[in-house]
Amino acid sequence: MSDFNDLVKILQEIDSKEEMVNFLNGILTPKEKEELVRRLDIVKMLKRGIPQHTIAQKLGVGVATVTRGSKEIQMGRFKTI
Repeated sequence: MSDFNDLVKILQEIDSKEEMVNFLNGILTPKEKEELVRRLDIVKMLKRGIPQHTIAQKLGVGVATVTRGSKEIQMGRFKTI
């Protein structure tokens, strides 16, 4: 049975944008892709200094979801975003 590290290894080995798109389209449902994009939007908006309540309202997510993104930023994640 695979674990998260197996997924990371596979993602690291993907060489092209086309291959990445094909892989993600094959492994994720449309809803899962939307959720990932929404989480990315949360991080981008937080990094621009937009208030958490505003982000939650604009993206239609709970404040707890936005707060989680904020905590991850505080832990030093998402430096490349």
